[in-house]
Amino acid sequence: MSEEIVLSTKQELSSELSQYDNQLLSLFSSLGLPTENILVTVDERKKVIRNIEDVINILPESIKNQSSYISKYLAAVGAGLFDAALNYLWDETVKQLRNRIEEYDLQYFFDLAVPSDKRNKFSGAEDLAKIDDSELIQGAKEMGLISDIGYRLLDNIKYMRNWASAAHPNQTEITGLQLISWLETCIKEVIALPQSTVTIQIRKLLQNIKSNELSDTEAETIGNSFSELPDEKVSSLCNGFFGIYCRKDTIASTRKNIMLLLPHLWNYVQEDIKSGIGIKFSRYQINNDQEEAQLARQFLQIVNAESYLPESVRAAELKVEVEHLYRAHNAPMNNFYAEPPYARQVKLLIGTHGIPEQVAPYCVMVIVDAYLTNGNGICWDADGAYNSIINNFTQHQFVLAITSFTYDKIASKLQFSLCISQYKKLLSIAESNVTSPHVKELIGIIRSYSSSFYKLREDVKIMQKVDHLRKAIK
Repeated sequence: MSEEIVLSTKQELSSELSQYDNQLLSLFSSLGLPTENILVTVDERKKVIRNIEDVINILPESIKNQSSYISKYLAAVGAGLFDAALNYLWDETVKQLRNRIEEYDLQYFFDLAVPSDKRNKFSGAEDLAKIDDSELIQGAKEMGLISDIGYRLLDNIKYMRNWASAAHPNQTEITGLQLISWLETCIKEVIALPQSTVTIQIRKLLQNIKSNELSDTEAETIGNSFSELPDEKVSSLCNGFFGIYCRKDTIASTRKNIMLLLPHLWNYVQEDIKSGIGIKFSRYQINNDQEEAQLARQFLQIVNAESYLPESVRAAELKVEVEHLYRAHNAPMNNFYAEPPYARQVKLLIGTHGIPEQVAPYCVMVIVDAYLTNGNGICWDADGAYNSIINNFTQHQFVLAITSFTYDKIASKLQFSLCISQYKKLLSIAESNVTSPHVKELIGIIRSYSSSFYKLREDVKIMQKVDHLRKAIK
């Protein structure tokens, strides 16, 4: 499109938009309907239109002609309905993210994103619609389909979509520059983002173990490369191996490949992931999934890790209820109604015995996630349960709680004012309960941190103290 045509088109469009607004608002007035604060001003719409070509040109041609929701986004912009445009933008992002997941490895995604007790209900691409948006972008990040920065930016856009778009009633104003910036983010961080070298390597590995039988030498060579993987990729790959190994339809040669590779991977797997596999075994038992339970135990036996089997069924039941709480709290809507029953049940299961250390990292993270709120308001019917649970944390669990900013989910929440306020309350509760001078020192350092809290985990000195405390305080 030549510059003359573009300029002429934009000038004509600006004039037509003003005429369109006048006619439409006159119709509203004649019908006795509201006319104030219905349509975004033409000046704000022009900000999007002036920048739209540069942003759209980022899209590969193979994707551009299939991006129907971006066309609807632009139509909504022209109509002055920015809240609807944001909704269409999120729809396109979710659609493209599902496409990328399906093209990469759908079963691997389900292994990472779906709880083991529900995993057998997810098999085809149509089941992606059952995954809520929070789990979708978290699972995509674990797979490497979006970056750390992309995850945080998408989490912010998802928040705005939930509370400022046409998805829910609201009075939030959206500017043209915000809207075009969000479009650029979704295109750069999801739709047109190239896969990293590590992500491609893991994809090839997953395909290889399902289609070929590895020799001991090949397994040794592949295993030596595991030391170069980031911690989160090691965790994802271990969970992926577990999911493949425990599926009933997995062929014998694939399980043999995992038997050869797992010993090389296991030494790099974090403790909470190892404990989580033990919990999954117990959940198979609870659900009477005998074949899967047997395979899960075999998986642990491969690396002589039966010590990670749960000490009691209580731990497994607690993990299930905490997962329910996590999904209820992070639901796109009605979390204030869904959360309280699960929060109360979690409190009952913990009782006077406390949180079993085997599930403490995950449970503490979920409790902190819920306690920090969704950024929009406090769930008062559940808040009492959260405060009761937190006040009974052990010193080790308080360390996990105050250092929870190392998790993507918590770090991303610390962008929002209400979540920051709740985190500061958490620091106060911890300070009044812990006895370790080193823990109190870290609390003081966090309180006086001069930058935004979501950047805490980017501070090398703070992360050194976090690593030291997590090892020292047990």
